[in-house]
Amino acid sequence: MEAIGSGVEPQQKRSVPTYHKTDVIGLQMFLWDKLTTWANNGSCVEDVWNKFKDIILEGVERFVLHKTLKRNPDREYYNREVKCLKVKVRRAYNRRKLGEHYKQELRQLSQKLLSAKRIAQETFLRSLLQNEGNSWAGFTGMLKDVKGIGRIHL
Repeated sequence: MEAIGSGVEPQQKRSVPTYHKTDVIGLQMFLWDKLTTWANNGSCVEDVWNKFKDIILEGVERFVLHKTLKRNPDREYYNREVKCLKVKVRRAYNRRKLGEHYKQELRQLSQKLLSAKRIAQETFLRSLLQNEGNSWAGFTGMLKDVKGIGRIHL
């Protein structure tokens, strides 16, 4: 996504290891195979340590799965009301199993959150349109990049 206005930055992606999905047997076999070369090579502690680190990092690269995380595009237009409602919905969601009253509360708060998000999104988009120097082509390009934008009422 291209940076259109002030405060809008491109999404950053980062790779995160998922250790719970590691191929443990493959990693163990890899380390057993590398043990002899690691233990016999090195003239000083620093060489042994560097070789050890290289082996471990190679094992992590080969046998630990990674997933790519990217920034949530919704956060660009969140305001205080939306953030507070998200916390309330999360709490209500965790209490929903305690009774019908909590399920009703969750439904009401979810509806409030959706409407607050829609209003905050429209306000954010209006503020982008009011900035001079931003072209309509750049604005529509940004809309195509941002997921989740449905009907926009301007």
